[in-house]
Amino acid sequence: MKAGHGFRPVYHPAGHDHALRHAVQDLRTGRWVSMARLLDETPDWDGWTRRTQVLATVAAGTDVVRIWRAEQPESVPATVMHSRVAVERAVRAHRGGHPRAQALRQEAWTACRDAAERAPEDPVPWVCLLALAALDERRRMEEHRLRPPAPMLPPGPWGLLAEADRRDPHNREAHHRMLQFFHGRGSGPLSEAVNYAQWAAGSAPRGSSLHALPLYVRVERYRREGGQEHALDLHWVAEDAVRDARRALDSWFLFCATAEASLLDLNHLAHALFGALRFEDAARVFDALGPYWTVLPWAYRTARPDDRAPAEEFFVRARARCLDP
Repeated sequence: MKAGHGFRPVYHPAGHDHALRHAVQDLRTGRWVSMARLLDETPDWDGWTRRTQVLATVAAGTDVVRIWRAEQPESVPATVMHSRVAVERAVRAHRGGHPRAQALRQEAWTACRDAAERAPEDPVPWVCLLALAALDERRRMEEHRLRPPAPMLPPGPWGLLAEADRRDPHNREAHHRMLQFFHGRGSGPLSEAVNYAQWAAGSAPRGSSLHALPLYVRVERYRREGGQEHALDLHWVAEDAVRDARRALDSWFLFCATAEASLLDLNHLAHALFGALRFEDAARVFDALGPYWTVLPWAYRTARPDDRAPAEEFFVRARARCLDP
């Protein structure tokens, strides 16, 4: 797919998942039946985790899941979605400094434990508990300070990760939630996150999206160092940066079903390869993305990371450089 003149990227949380797109559209109009049907038809934990996460980001600002539970109180998917929505609201409240943030976090914790009991084989309630763990910035809860499974790793919510991993080994979101936990308050050294990402990627099988995990740490480091808007920054052409990008390409991208891949992962890989000046490799990822993009990590290459427009412009320029050299 060539970049073309007048190309306009598309932002949509469903990406290539057209069935999810339809459910999201219905959800935004206050209807839950398409969501329930979609979840009933989702055949694997990877798709289940991804779809429930996207649906929760849309449902968190509505009463749709509450209505669904009222109409189908015995529905296990509705219970899981309730926990998803509760966690999304708790995360947003924490991020915004809402006065009810602590109460919402406790409500979410209770919802997750209830979902774990009602859906014992489902990894999502444990993924949700990992998301709540990242809100415990001072690591006050004992279950967030457990001993790690390998040297050089920090204490953390390893028991929660083990529960998710037992149900869905190498679950993408579970490991990203762990990474968010180790990112902590967004200040201080990144050594915990670096060691964790390298360990998770190093133990992941071929074809796993966890091979892209170190790219997120590299973006976070770039952000903290006050990145500049230029493609030749030495941060991205350093030997270890190129190695991380190549590993994500060779061990994940070349084996994944790109239509089911995370848009964030694909954007991070395209961004890393572009920054490493590997334009032909980046072109393959841009081609797999099609019209879809995500604001991050492109926004961190601009002078105004909170403004979507410069990030979109940078994405379009990078895509054109790779697809129309």
